[in-house]
Amino acid sequence: MSDLRVELPANAFDKQDEGDDLAFYAPPRLVSHIDDDAVAALTAYYARVIPPNAVVLDLMSSWISHLPAALATAEVIGHGMNAAELRANDRLDRWFITDLNATPALLLPDGSVDVALCCVGIQYLQRPVEVFAEVRRVLRPGGLFAVSYSNRCFPTKAVRIWRALDMAGQARLIHLYMERSKFAAVETEVLADGSTGDPLIVVTGTK
Repeated sequence: MSDLRVELPANAFDKQDEGDDLAFYAPPRLVSHIDDDAVAALTAYYARVIPPNAVVLDLMSSWISHLPAALATAEVIGHGMNAAELRANDRLDRWFITDLNATPALLLPDGSVDVALCCVGIQYLQRPVEVFAEVRRVLRPGGLFAVSYSNRCFPTKAVRIWRALDMAGQARLIHLYMERSKFAAVETEVLADGSTGDPLIVVTGTK
């Protein structure tokens, strides 16, 4: 596993606001970070790719996971930065808080998850390859990791390289994260083209 902080330009993973992330995310934000059409597109996508009765890890989650209401799951495990938001998410069976920029480790056993999701959070990771490697560790063989993103963010907390790229470049960056952490069958799909609302792209990889 290579260190992209060596391969990419200096300061690629710096942020404008280098203050404590847990403090920044302490106020609950019970809002949607993508519009209704993008949410509907993401939910339809999840209905296609998440098998029934799966163990799902919702990485960098909030008060809503955008999972289909009719989707039966064995367990949905939430990770995030705000207890009030995670507590309000009625799809989570359990959850935990970890600042992945400080400690890129997931408090889960090897091979315990069928599907991992990360919705509109990837732009904030400063150690993405380490986090992706952790996701791969906790996935079962054949497990899917789906990383979706739009053109919205908290700009002071997004890493420098993310802010410097357009959405196509951001897809290639996530593809690089996937490759460096040894995911296979990496694919990019446009879920919403942005012509009538928020754009939404998903990049997936398989263990």
